[in-house]
Amino acid sequence: MSRRIMSVVALLIGNAIGLLLAALLLDGFSINPLSMIIVVAVFTLVQVIAEPLIAKVSEKNVPALKGGISLVVTFVGLLVTDLVTDGLTIGGISNLLAATLLVWLGALAAGILLPIFVFKELRENGK
Repeated sequence: MSRRIMSVVALLIGNAIGLLLAALLLDGFSINPLSMIIVVAVFTLVQVIAEPLIAKVSEKNVPALKGGISLVVTFVGLLVTDLVTDGLTIGGISNLLAATLLVWLGALAAGILLPIFVFKELRENGK
């Protein structure tokens, strides 16, 4: 499997884990099981598109945002996914903020652990 495909699969798995974590821990935050694949795909697509745009804007206008780009991208990804799919229900601002942190942490943990245990080629070729 190519490195690019493994990276995409690892990103999708990480986002799925983060979204499931938020759905398990937050009342009112839910993902329709039949829509899970669509929710993860839309969320990941929004993140892939939004990340370079947000990074570019923050570089010029809000340099302090540079360290929190992943959190902002996760926040935007959740908002857009909620707007364009019927499968995700956030359940309020407090859930949106908590879900942003939980999804980010879940995806971060998966992004660290997957290359170590599942996609070893990502770790070895990433040096």
